[in-house]
Amino acid sequence: MTSLKLRHSVRALVLDEQDRVLLCRFDLRRESGPFVLWAAPGGGLAAGEGPLDALRRELREEVGLDLADDPPHVWHQEIVDPHISAGYDGVVNDYYLVHTPSFAPRGDLTDEQLAAENMRGTRWWRVAEIQDHRGPDLFSPRDLGTPLAALLTDGTPERPVRLGL
Repeated sequence: MTSLKLRHSVRALVLDEQDRVLLCRFDLRRESGPFVLWAAPGGGLAAGEGPLDALRRELREEVGLDLADDPPHVWHQEIVDPHISAGYDGVVNDYYLVHTPSFAPRGDLTDEQLAAENMRGTRWWRVAEIQDHRGPDLFSPRDLGTPLAALLTDGTPERPVRLGL
């Protein structure tokens, strides 16, 4: 039996004092054409890098947020789909909860560097806006509003909640 080659990533659910979540806009392309994906800031682990070190690096690079403490690990997601990340059979996303006052995101990477990663900006979203969204844009995970609302209502889980696509 062949083992799957999965890309391991960390993501931050950055929540401000109004319980808005910071999402990054990714302009992507599939065979069916271009589409927009809104996802939590984060990215892949570099060789020899631990999850929290990667999370700190990604948050500084993408949105300019420095983490003082180790945030709780709240969600775990495994997606087997070779179309998600080139060269991989799928991805593993581990999500961490970060509370911070609202800020204007501006990371260490230049606009050109972000564009090379298909990132084209950020936006603060309310849970209801995500749940009520009917446009062509997609969220990651697809039903982001459901687990996010549960997280806000129930608080930090004892163990990371497993998510679907």
